[in-house]
Amino acid sequence: DPDSGDNGLLLYSLVRSQTNEFDINEHTGQIFTVSVAGKSGTFNLEVQAADQGTRRLTARTTVSVTVDSSSSSNIVMLVLNQKINVVERNRAEVQRVLEDKLGWNVYMVNIYSKEFERKARSSTDETEVQIIAFDEAHQEVPAEDVKRKLREQKGDIELDLEKVFSTSVSAAVGEAPAAPASPELVAAIVLGVLLAVTCIAFLAYVLLDLKRKRKYGKQDLVKKVEIMEGIENPWSVDRNGSLKNLEKPEHMNN
Repeated sequence: DPDSGDNGLLLYSLVRSQTNEFDINEHTGQIFTVSVAGKSGTFNLEVQAADQGTRRLTARTTVSVTVDSSSSSNIVMLVLNQKINVVERNRAEVQRVLEDKLGWNVYMVNIYSKEFERKARSSTDETEVQIIAFDEAHQEVPAEDVKRKLREQKGDIELDLEKVFSTSVSAAVGEAPAAPASPELVAAIVLGVLLAVTCIAFLAYVLLDLKRKRKYGKQDLVKKVEIMEGIENPWSVDRNGSLKNLEKPEHMNN
């Protein structure tokens, strides 16, 4: 809007749209996701721009947003020692600082805090900002390159963010959460574990069976030896070394 003053001040809003999934920055017109987890497809958002003059003028257009269910492997996490509501309020300025220092276009995928309850959103002094960088050809910049550049520019990024937040800022590169394992991989792992447990159980059974057989085999051998010792051997010798069966009883000598 070429007008000056209130007639040139535009505010943006979403009209008859999926406001639960998307939101818009009323000052910049930037559209961002709120909650699209597990969803995919094309969403048609009707956007309105309105000036702030006495006779308010408006214009509308439809924006088609395609949500891809696949996840990028080039998401990089930047951890700021700031409250999440403060970071959200200065989202555009944070993005500008990152783009200026990295030299790439930056898309802020998510601003996250470990506190989920609305009443606690201003109580945690640590916020995770997940970003993806794009080069001039609109291709994703590899995550390792983005991390390296963030570490190289850490001091300058913190200085510029201190101007944004009006306080000292610590910016550290974090590790983005790993992508969840696919159902096929989970099934393969479970089957592998079950197979391993089955093999171990079978091997233990075989070893115990062999041990039991050896034990009872020794007992049977001892019993056989005892039985043999209990039977009078006709060829056994007495203490004097003479054969018992060759000695005649005394009554036969008479």
